[in-house]
Amino acid sequence: MTDKINERAGSLPVGAALSWGLVEPPKRGPKRELSIALIVETAISIADKEGLSGVSMNRVASELGFTAMSLYRYIPSKRDLLLLMQDAVCGIPIPPENKTGDWRDSMREYVRATIQVFRDHPWFGDLPVSGLPLMPNNLRVVDWALRPMRDFPLNDYEKMSIVLLLSSYARSSGLIQRDMDRAIQAGARPDEFNGLDYTEALKGLIREDKFPDLHPVIMSGAYTGENEEENTVGNDFEFGLERILDGIACYLDSRKK
Repeated sequence: MTDKINERAGSLPVGAALSWGLVEPPKRGPKRELSIALIVETAISIADKEGLSGVSMNRVASELGFTAMSLYRYIPSKRDLLLLMQDAVCGIPIPPENKTGDWRDSMREYVRATIQVFRDHPWFGDLPVSGLPLMPNNLRVVDWALRPMRDFPLNDYEKMSIVLLLSSYARSSGLIQRDMDRAIQAGARPDEFNGLDYTEALKGLIREDKFPDLHPVIMSGAYTGENEEENTVGNDFEFGLERILDGIACYLDSRKK
């Protein structure tokens, strides 16, 4: 298998070469019963329920009723399996291009869809960032993120920096929302996140002389969402995203001058 990968895929990681279909299927082994897609689907199902710690070649093979050696004929290592799992869950529906739409709307769609991947597959955020995207579904998502910038007066490096900015915000927001989902599933109450249960205690603990800038925020109730009707910002996530989009708009204005 390695020789074929080297011949056809150059220096791509094996998992990436497999995802692009650059590797011929094994000539021996349970061809009809097994496939790369089935192995990856089974591994994702395990990870969705138990996290990445539950995923091993032996465990996936056992779920499918085969030996680990049978899987290795299709996917050479767990590292390659993780790459394929990552790419599979990035195969999200990409909306058709709306040529009359606002670029801000397109970027909002991109960020929200990316966040949802972290919530639908909580293990996704536990995968380390090991380099730039190389897999087909990953790159389709990057292509989608670049779409609203097609006519921007920016060079390619600037455009990719904006993609990284949006992706970083989506990742951080996705991890926070994922962790909140996990806590609620484990029995936590939503009020524990906004801190309402601790409002009075904090008002007594946060002294003005020790926390001069936090103290007025605590006392106003803004820190714990005590007086939500006075909130003029709205959803924290949406507020942050809109400020990023404002920043991009200001940068575009500066480039036009």
